[in-house]
Amino acid sequence: MMEAEFIAALRRLPLHEGAQGLSDDVARLGDLVITTDTMIAGVHFLPDDPPGDVAWKLVAVNLSDLAAKGAEPVGILLNYPLSDTGWDRAFLAGLNACLSALGCPLLGGDTVGLPEGAARVLTVTAFGRADAVPARSGAKAGDRLWVTGTIGDAGAGLKAAQRGDGPDALIAAYRRPRPRLAEGRTLAPLAHAMMDVSDGLLIDGWRMAAASGLALTIALDRVPLSTTYRSYAGDDVLAAATAGDDHQLLCALPPEVAPTSIATCIGSFAVGKGLVLTQSGEVVALPPRLGFEHRA
Repeated sequence: MMEAEFIAALRRLPLHEGAQGLSDDVARLGDLVITTDTMIAGVHFLPDDPPGDVAWKLVAVNLSDLAAKGAEPVGILLNYPLSDTGWDRAFLAGLNACLSALGCPLLGGDTVGLPEGAARVLTVTAFGRADAVPARSGAKAGDRLWVTGTIGDAGAGLKAAQRGDGPDALIAAYRRPRPRLAEGRTLAPLAHAMMDVSDGLLIDGWRMAAASGLALTIALDRVPLSTTYRSYAGDDVLAAATAGDDHQLLCALPPEVAPTSIATCIGSFAVGKGLVLTQSGEVVALPPRLGFEHRA
């Protein structure tokens, strides 16, 4: 079963109003913003990734969802499978470093034993507080699509880690992403819609447009690529725009708002549906795969 099919089935179950129809990456209870993410060895991280980096990424991907709602982190719950002592200790050291650096304390959680030969499955639930919380479904016709930072570094970093040949900066983007918490707090009061780039710029942009009932045009030549990415992967913008794990912020802003110091304008929303890509003003074909999707 595809992820979208499963979520559609969940919507037929009794839902709390705070679930927002399962249309976003967070739930809301008053001013609390709640999100949860699971990472599996071999799916979300390489089995030989350093345990401390795995801990950092596990927390960071959750805080990225909070950042996309302009939320200030309150704390996390950790569900952890105990394995060998060396791995556990290294994980704890990375967890301490991440929680300290990002200002997000541990609230509690659960521990279980990891059966021999089983893949590690790690889950964090994060809590934050926010006043203005932009949904992914609030974009309006005429809005511009903006993205923070650069795109594709984490995808290139994954390849570099697999090959053992890439720049440390790209590998760090993959293993230790930095949630855009400050940028999220700045953009949230201005944005009609906002979400983070976790599965790929194109697929997440398409999801925002679909949730908002609009069409989206993205100018590939405006997608920001880092100098390090270009030196390692060239100018392959489609590879960058379909790779996951960037954890930058996508936001729909009215035309008169231009946060050029923290984001880049890469597209626009209009009446209609679907995704259109352009390069130097000319429409180009969509790639066969827009980004990452979970499936059985």
